Amino acid sequence: MNQPRRLPLLPAHDEQRWLLPSPLPSQDCGASSAAEELAMPSELLAVLWRRGYRNALAIEALLSPPAAPDPRQHFPDLVRAEQRLVQACGQGETVAICGDYDADGMTSTALLAGVLQRLGAVALPAIPSRMAEGYGLNVAMVERLAKVGVRLLITVDNGVAAREALDRAVELGVEVILTDHHTLPAELPPHLALLHPAVTPPDSPFRGLAGVGLAHVLASGLCRRLQRQDGLAIALDLFCIGTIADMAPLVGVNRRWLMDGLPRLGSSTLPGLKALQQIAGIEQRPLDAETVGFQLAPRINAVGRIGDPLLVVELLTTEDQDQALDLARSCETMNRQRRELCDAIEAEALALLEADGPHRPTFLLLAQSHWHHGVIGIVASRLVDRFGLPAALLAGEGNGRLRASVRAPRGFAVDQALLACSDLLVRHGGHPAAGGFTVEADQISDLHVRLEALAQQWLGDGGGGRTVEPEALLSLDRIDREFWQHLRRLEPFGIGHPAPIFWSAGCTVASQKLMRGGHLQLLLEQQGSQRRAVAWRWQGPDQVQGPLDVAYRLRLDRWQGEERLQLELLGLRPSGGDEVVLQRQQRTYWCRRQGAVLVIRNAAGVELEAPVLPGLHQEAETAVDHPKAHHPYVQDLFRDAAMALGLAV
Repeated sequence: MNQPRRLPLLPAHDEQRWLLPSPLPSQDCGASSAAEELAMPSELLAVLWRRGYRNALAIEALLSPPAAPDPRQHFPDLVRAEQRLVQACGQGETVAICGDYDADGMTSTALLAGVLQRLGAVALPAIPSRMAEGYGLNVAMVERLAKVGVRLLITVDNGVAAREALDRAVELGVEVILTDHHTLPAELPPHLALLHPAVTPPDSPFRGLAGVGLAHVLASGLCRRLQRQDGLAIALDLFCIGTIADMAPLVGVNRRWLMDGLPRLGSSTLPGLKALQQIAGIEQRPLDAETVGFQLAPRINAVGRIGDPLLVVELLTTEDQDQALDLARSCETMNRQRRELCDAIEAEALALLEADGPHRPTFLLLAQSHWHHGVIGIVASRLVDRFGLPAALLAGEGNGRLRASVRAPRGFAVDQALLACSDLLVRHGGHPAAGGFTVEADQISDLHVRLEALAQQWLGDGGGGRTVEPEALLSLDRIDREFWQHLRRLEPFGIGHPAPIFWSAGCTVASQKLMRGGHLQLLLEQQGSQRRAVAWRWQGPDQVQGPLDVAYRLRLDRWQGEERLQLELLGLRPSGGDEVVLQRQQRTYWCRRQGAVLVIRNAAGVELEAPVLPGLHQEAETAVDHPKAHHPYVQDLFRDAAMALGLAV
């Protein structure tokens, strides 16, 4: 079996909130014609319909996105940037590439450095120290680069907020090309050219680019000007790695370029990528988005978190295979150290929570001066997975200050919470799911009180716990290689287009065992069909009793040269069997399946019946002559009941 990925804990039954998908409308809306035209299983069409792809044309655009338009028509400064780099390459000029220490910044830096050094320039990578300097271009970096003769500097994955550093660059006669995707300030710093998704038209397919995507735009435009196909190839290879590692949204040109680049990534000419595959034990396998995300990206990310990010840049730009292998081994060592650090900090964090007694706070805020800044965000995410609550982990920064990483479940807006506490913070930033801040040690108590109040308000509004949200009902007998091949047509999966979550109702447990590492393996059975299922990091009872409803993603497991489909469990609950209770508009309805008939009874004892007609779309035809039988409310009630009983896709 593959080494299990670090997946969220499967929540206990009483911590799960199942939100089944809304029933599909009774009218066709084009989905039936799409089913015929695309020859796609109804369950996958249901997923796509619920994601907004509601006709064959929209689905075809997802399966085969159009080619990227000419980026020069979308980025006003691109031509100016290309012309300046043509000059630099022609004159053998030293060009500094100033990146960031995350996966996006490291791969962006490597992409531009690798292309420029092949085209005649002298590429000088420069990334600030996470521990000593923090994020982004700073004045000291600019001064160091100017001192060694740099007159052209390119920022990647940073720069638009570096006003002080860029003012200093002007004073020192250093021209700057900014490529960044972070929020633009009201007043831009000085620059020669700017490449940013926000400067493209509102409907531009370039809007979802991360830093590595912008580096790819710049590098590929330069390669086309100089007619260098070798540069185009490595730019696309590193675009794929960086886009997946940074979890950029897989929409627009991100999706198109990944579909172009992933099939050839396994045969990349870059020694560094070959070495990473060898170290990860996947050199004989095709590189899809999942393999990159769970096998290669962690080894790259680990270096940026606890080591020198320039090691990754060197790995991805070297042309020496032996050196590449040595560097890849260093990445592997640091990835192991990163895992050990995370496990140790997680154990400490759990011990601190346990020491607080049974009354756990709603906002988990934990601080230890010796914790490592580079990994506390990972551990905060693990606490969110475990408890379904927002969490902040703080590590010492020196001078009486602590630096924090914050993570939260969906619904709790981290950025807004930090904004509400800004008077207590030295600095802060982030987005709804994650953020960070620096705080004086003597403000931590007041900060926790305020964050706790915000979390309590969120909890009172219905937040908290782990939400299980399947997208379509799937019978176990439908899971076969043909279905898997149809599912693969929807790849690549990632942010903005995740792998679908299916659910199966009324499954019995044919066998089960607890595997080493705390993972639970089940053999599920439904109407004579059996499928293997795995719950990673199982926290429930040693024995699971059926019948069960299970929510899962479908995976292809490889073990000792064999491949088999398995269910990767995301949630399970006791099955409702053939009867459920629905609450609608403060009214209660008892719904049951009676053979081939669906029966709904209200509080007055009146019953209505409809035939069970599973399928992509159905109109419930009641079998009882009742004046309200065909009312839209009643029809919706039948569709809700069919969905809850596992009778409708």
